[in-house]
Amino acid sequence: MGQAANASRTAENEARAYVKYIRTSPQKLNLVAQTIRGQKAEKALVDLQFSKRRVAQDVLKALQSAVANAENNHGLDVDRLYVSEAYVGKSVLMKRFRARAKGRAARIVKPFSNLTVVVREREE
Repeated sequence: MGQAANASRTAENEARAYVKYIRTSPQKLNLVAQTIRGQKAEKALVDLQFSKRRVAQDVLKALQSAVANAENNHGLDVDRLYVSEAYVGKSVLMKRFRARAKGRAARIVKPFSNLTVVVREREE
């Protein structure tokens, strides 16, 4: 009598990792995600480890998770993986106020982002 299982959103030869509430703006996060799109998973991991940007560590964790999902959950070959998609979305905004001159206040917006990394196995 139960509900039918949802269809899988991933293909047979791909795996994904989704990270919510990364404390940076989507624009800054997208700059790092751009650098790994289309690259082999091994090269992308090395590039992220040596990146100077702070948010690169969060992207590195997401990519490592996607590779682990591909290996353990889908049985894919790690050496043939590449980053097929890496996209960023907006999340919540923390709104804060800062005191300014003459009794006024200025709003400070602290954005959060979501990141999705999809790795796919190359057909060779």
